[in-house]
Amino acid sequence: MAVDMSSPKAKEVQELIKSDKVVIFSKTYCPYCKLAKEVFEKIKEKYTVIELDKRDDGEEIQQILGEITGAKTVPRVFVRENCLGGGSDVKQLYEKGELQNMVA
Repeated sequence: MAVDMSSPKAKEVQELIKSDKVVIFSKTYCPYCKLAKEVFEKIKEKYTVIELDKRDDGEEIQQILGEITGAKTVPRVFVRENCLGGGSDVKQLYEKGELQNMVA
């Protein structure tokens, strides 16, 4: 499915990414999403979470995230508008001590 990155929904997703220092696109039942949230809780960093399975437009947002990041899987974690990847990526950055510097 081709995604129109100039569409109002794509612009909305880009605004969501800019809306906070840490933004997590998630699904409530996803263990990797839970892992990503737990990592930010460990370092006491607040985050904005967009639960795609609770939104009527969640599938559309996930397609747009695929265009932006090259991956449609969740979570998609953004820090300062840069995609860090998913839950395992965030955990690895935390374990290396790099995540803490990214949010400082």
